[in-house]
Amino acid sequence: MSDGHQPYGSNPQDPNQYGYQPAPMVNQNPYADAYDAHQAAGEPKAPSRGIGRKTLAGGMVVAALVGAGTYGLVDLAAGGSDALTSSTQGASSDLIVNNKDDVNAVTASAAKASPSVVTISSVSGSQSGSGSGVILDDQGHILTNTHVVTLDGQTNDPDLEVQLSDGTVTEASVVGTDPLSDLAVIKVDAEGLVPAEIGDSSKLNVGDTTIAIGAPLGLSGTVTDGIVSTTDRTITVASSAVPDTPTEGDTQDEGGSSRGDWSDFFFDYGQGSTQGETESVYLNVLQTDAAINPGNSGGPLVNTDGQVMGINVAIASAGSSSSGESSAGNIGVGFAIPINHAKRVADEIIENGEATHGYLGATVSASPANDGDSQVFSGGAVVQSVEDGSPAADAGLEKDDIVQSFNGHKIQDADELTAAVRELPAGGEGELVYTRDGREETVTVTVGNAEDAQS
Repeated sequence: MSDGHQPYGSNPQDPNQYGYQPAPMVNQNPYADAYDAHQAAGEPKAPSRGIGRKTLAGGMVVAALVGAGTYGLVDLAAGGSDALTSSTQGASSDLIVNNKDDVNAVTASAAKASPSVVTISSVSGSQSGSGSGVILDDQGHILTNTHVVTLDGQTNDPDLEVQLSDGTVTEASVVGTDPLSDLAVIKVDAEGLVPAEIGDSSKLNVGDTTIAIGAPLGLSGTVTDGIVSTTDRTITVASSAVPDTPTEGDTQDEGGSSRGDWSDFFFDYGQGSTQGETESVYLNVLQTDAAINPGNSGGPLVNTDGQVMGINVAIASAGSSSSGESSAGNIGVGFAIPINHAKRVADEIIENGEATHGYLGATVSASPANDGDSQVFSGGAVVQSVEDGSPAADAGLEKDDIVQSFNGHKIQDADELTAAVRELPAGGEGELVYTRDGREETVTVTVGNAEDAQS
């Protein structure tokens, strides 16, 4: 049977419990002075920008996950001595601080984090793409997206090259990929690596300043800023890299989803939609209005302290071409995998070459809101069936129970439950809140292994 929502991450309490040390600031980070100057000046954090209310037009098609865009060459024509003509190969992404006496929060944060950001090139035959990554440790482990290193499932054996922030280019190898969370770890053999400082994404608030760093459209070292728009969004993405694993969802939902078509995302390579997508990725993500574009995939979303709070993974795109393909580009709706989840997955990949994900064993569908009368909004995930011997059965779930939350995530439909369940590792525990005959019940569930439950 399937597990409606299968969550990915766990919720680690200690941001450094996985062994990733803060980025050394002495004799390694060439921009430490700029960050220190900002700190010494006591400059307040960058002010949050107001969020205006926006309405999605009826004809808007929301679609695209930031992919490893196939941008082999980018030419920027501009006048003057600073005119830039560059390609993704050989373009250094050094961040230059011209005036260290006048450094704002975004400059300081980017200066601190940039040496830990890399540009990744993936090639397999005639297929190629580029993305970004984050240096985890001085052993050369780099965190990125599965769709970056596999060209969204088109290859298991890519030729990888990594460009460091100083322009150094080196070959890389795949340590392991985790398609269910769209995370991967690769490894380089290089000296002078600057590990990123890992933050705690559970402490983020809506309105906090966020800075995205990476190589959108192949332009390495690009920095954009915005705010946290939402701290707990669920998106669903079609991918050809995902194995056939069960979800908690029923193919025929009884009610609508509050997200509607907003959950239909796909990987984008700059030349159209995902190739050969067969399965879905269910992700709990941070939403930001920091500009994110194809090529930002795998790069960090950092706070004003230069700490990594998320791994950029997706964008929403509006409109479509005459051929029906969505056009990928920033419209202020970008998504990042929370670093607390990403750390758990990365740690398992480094230790075991792969990561595990939870399985519940209950088939659910969206429960219509407004006492079942809503045609658009849902207000929980109603249980359609429970698999014998499954974690759901062990927890006492029954048909017609309505799941309201799981492991701290509010549940409104099957996709959200799947994302929440998969977020836990196999054997992890989560608190499940549900209603039965109008009464609220709470139970602790020990999830199974999604891989063992493959259909």
